[in-house]
Amino acid sequence: MLSKPYMLLSLLLFVVITIWTPVINSTSNDLTVTFLDVGQGDSILVETPSGRQILIDGGRDNTVLKELSKAMSFWDRSIAVVIATHPDADHIAGLVEVLKRFKVDTYISPGVLHDTPATKALFRELERENATEILARRGQVYDFGDGVNISILFPDRDVEEFESNAASIILKVTYGENSFLLTGDSPKHIEKYLISLNPDELKANVLKAGHHGSKTSSDALFVGFTGPQYAVFSRGCDNSYGHPSEEVVRTFKDFGVETIDTCLKGSVVFKSDGKMVTIDR
Repeated sequence: MLSKPYMLLSLLLFVVITIWTPVINSTSNDLTVTFLDVGQGDSILVETPSGRQILIDGGRDNTVLKELSKAMSFWDRSIAVVIATHPDADHIAGLVEVLKRFKVDTYISPGVLHDTPATKALFRELERENATEILARRGQVYDFGDGVNISILFPDRDVEEFESNAASIILKVTYGENSFLLTGDSPKHIEKYLISLNPDELKANVLKAGHHGSKTSSDALFVGFTGPQYAVFSRGCDNSYGHPSEEVVRTFKDFGVETIDTCLKGSVVFKSDGKMVTIDR
């Protein structure tokens, strides 16, 4: 017969298994895209219906870890793919700690040269992590096997000598009839270039406003071809850049696009069942 301590331990174990087994075994047919509140910077977590996670940028500091802890299960210590849209500190500095805390299989970057303390620290962690490193190029499609794919729209060439923002990876996350267009800090002349390549591929339900809502991005023609229902400003309330600019706010208003601001709302969570995009309010 079990002693009282062992009986108590067995009871506690039964309770834990009873509570957590449904959570662990639960499945969802939804794609979840979370624009993490990392202050003045970008970080976006994509979770596919089968549970694969893709982190796009990591903000400028360790705030990303706190936000990931809210968006991911506490026992989850792996991220399938990390994408650094470009090497500015407000997009990659937080990835250093992400690489220390999580097992990362694949790291994707545009390949622009940028010698800063943030990039040096990131390269050290990448070498230690031994993740597969890939240069993003137009035409690449990453299929996650559950209906979700990520298409690279830009760069379409070697961008080693490009200005950092102009080298930003522009990608499209697609699930069924729904899509999310993520543009890093890409400026207007790159947006217009994409229109010249194929305007039809720009259609999206959700658009991340380029460069945190700066007037250097979100050209009216680009927004028109994208035709989003929602646009997201990923920015800090106390930023010194005036983001989002009144010009950009007006552009989205003119097109009837609902704007959502991480400064005002915190992390923004979208869900898609492949037919409809909804937002947690």
